Amino acid sequence: MRNLVFQDPGIRVSTNTTQSLNHIWERIRVPVVVPALHLAMYLCIAMSIMLFLERVYMAIVIAGVKCFGKKRYTKYKLESVKEDLQKNKNYPMVLVQIPMFNEKEVYKLSIGAVCGLSWPSDRLIVQVLDDSTNEVLRTLVDLECRKWIERGINVKYETRNNRNGYKAGALKEGLKKQYVDDCEFVVIFDADFQPDEDFLWRTIPYLLNNPELALVQARWKFVNADECLMTRLQEMSLDYHFSVEQEVGSSTCSFFGFNGTAGVWRIRAVNDAGGWKDRTTVEDMDLAVRASLKGWKFVFVGDLAVKNELPSTFKAYRFQQHRWSCGPANLFRKMVKEIMFCERVSIYKKFHLIYGFFFVRKIIAHWVTFFFYCVVIPATILVPEVHLTKPLAIYLPATITILNAACTPRSFHLLVFWILFENVMSLHRSKATIIGLLEASRVNEWVVTEKLGNMMKQKYSTKASKKPRSRIRERIHVLELLMGMYMLHCAIYNMLFGNDHFFIYLFLQAGAFFIVGIGYVGTFVPN
Repeated sequence: MRNLVFQDPGIRVSTNTTQSLNHIWERIRVPVVVPALHLAMYLCIAMSIMLFLERVYMAIVIAGVKCFGKKRYTKYKLESVKEDLQKNKNYPMVLVQIPMFNEKEVYKLSIGAVCGLSWPSDRLIVQVLDDSTNEVLRTLVDLECRKWIERGINVKYETRNNRNGYKAGALKEGLKKQYVDDCEFVVIFDADFQPDEDFLWRTIPYLLNNPELALVQARWKFVNADECLMTRLQEMSLDYHFSVEQEVGSSTCSFFGFNGTAGVWRIRAVNDAGGWKDRTTVEDMDLAVRASLKGWKFVFVGDLAVKNELPSTFKAYRFQQHRWSCGPANLFRKMVKEIMFCERVSIYKKFHLIYGFFFVRKIIAHWVTFFFYCVVIPATILVPEVHLTKPLAIYLPATITILNAACTPRSFHLLVFWILFENVMSLHRSKATIIGLLEASRVNEWVVTEKLGNMMKQKYSTKASKKPRSRIRERIHVLELLMGMYMLHCAIYNMLFGNDHFFIYLFLQAGAFFIVGIGYVGTFVPN
């Protein structure tokens, strides 16, 4: 009785609440949580195996391609085409489009690089499609175009009073201009891309050599890959995309997703596929899929790289990844029936499009990374009735990770950081794919990726020692902090009651979520 009278009421309430929560947990754990977790685990295991088999398949294909020298672009005999062009002077008319929107830091770089392309000036039209809302910037871009016009380059500066269709709308409007009627090919460069002067000589001959070819895609080379840890990790992911995914698609069934830039299209193929559409945020992939269903072929030129810039701020990278993850899922929803019932392509190509290209790479890859490795596996630590074997929890993801990192050997020592960062980003990518599949809010959100440019990079490098002021609301990311708390709880529980050392991974992953959650990642740029 004395204990009841003199016990601190706050402690008594806290104890009772804890006991109640423990009681509720014990009541629902076996009949509810265990079956649900078993189901989630089996689904994630199935997805993990699907991703593993897809990665192994691509590894086998790319190994065969490299060992036997079967890269598709090496099969073309282009020397005779180049000699014919130079001898007979029958150069095709080429249109180069540079879509931009408030690209203050990079507009000079892209316009200057494109205007320096080695191609007869009377057979080249440079079209600057400027949707900028800043009138001062429009004036600057116009002056830059006039400067190159005075040097003998045929530059067309086109603006719109609206941003209907965003990039797709600008490209579509650009192709409607009367002076484009004489053009046979169109080249697209985003505002931060800087092609070498021989770009056209290394791409146009492919299209002249094969009339069934619609697209020639070059790979990307990153000028700021060493700017910070985040850009190095991006380089690892994108190197795998170009070195393996694009190369395998080009070598096996002549299909891969257009990257939206650094590519040359046959204008007739663009029109035949129905032109540019703004129904998703991946207008480039949309056009590529429709052109492929019309029977057109693509080729990826892996030894031709175009310099460009990686997003170096986390805010810019997060918006980019939302668009790149939401758009393909939404396009899959819109086109899966059209692909299934298309009669012009083979069953193998349909399977490659639906299963390999869309389902596994664009949806499953994000879901299994987040739900399996960040939610389900940590949850099994809290529920001892659910057992997970080591081959599924360790060996499968390890194999997938090594296959990915092998494409960027210079960053192999950053493998652990890459795993942790990709797991954090899978939170946003998984959410974005669900939004795309359900066509929920933000499905058509389009935020132009912020670019700093070489001049801005030099400018801010001198201020690297000063921490810029930033709003707390912009720096704090609640979802990452919640996931970090969840992983930390699982790590502590495993360290106290587990009989393995899985808590090491959980502590590291929790730390990664916390670091991103407080915005301490990427380059800091003052407003």
